[in-house]
Amino acid sequence: MTTPFPSASGFDIQGGVDPKADYHGGAKNRMTREEIWQGIMDVGIVPVIRASSPELALAAVGAICAGGIPIVEVSMTVPGAIEVIQALARTMGDRILLGAGSVLSAGTAARCLDAGAHFLVCPGFDPETVKLANCQEIPVMAGALTPTEVITAWRAGADFVRIFPCANVGGPSYIRQLKTAMPQIPMVPTGGVSAATAAEFFEAGASALGIGCELISSAALKSGSLLEITRAAMHYASIARAAREAA
Repeated sequence: MTTPFPSASGFDIQGGVDPKADYHGGAKNRMTREEIWQGIMDVGIVPVIRASSPELALAAVGAICAGGIPIVEVSMTVPGAIEVIQALARTMGDRILLGAGSVLSAGTAARCLDAGAHFLVCPGFDPETVKLANCQEIPVMAGALTPTEVITAWRAGADFVRIFPCANVGGPSYIRQLKTAMPQIPMVPTGGVSAATAAEFFEAGASALGIGCELISSAALKSGSLLEITRAAMHYASIARAAREAA
């Protein structure tokens, strides 16, 4: 599988970007920013797709969707990530919320949007990427860890703030402390979220959870045990539903 863009993975495509240009060439049945935002809030789980090949990434998406989670975030670390997004936008773009993850620059963000991504996720705060997303009316999760970083990302226009890597700084208790001071900011803890801690993260005030290898086992993926991933997706989806019902 080849990629039509300068980087095989799309990991960090640099270059000048006009934030007001139309980068929605690959979008299918384009939703509004508000609809995408609400969809993320309603489902509450954002599976982070990391795989060693485009084929495995697509298999992971299928397994996740079969488990009742209609959201995926394709990390730019996946080989041919932008082409994977293109393929998903073409075949499933009207049935899932399709995100681009590990976006490090506005150049990469623009190509992801042109491929059909519905939302963007950055591991840190890149002001140009947030500006591009705002101009394109596309939701963006900007990464942050400290209170100052959270406030900076929020004030710049991030729709969600991804708290990453969350487990390293206290997990649910850290989210609870951040939400006590900043209850108006939708936070998406990521990094170390597991089935054992997911409910506690929601109780602490998380708007959604970013979950990678704890949901998408690389061993299961490589061995073709997709049912294991589907069952894990079903379990996480049930935790999110219970949290919404209890709220």
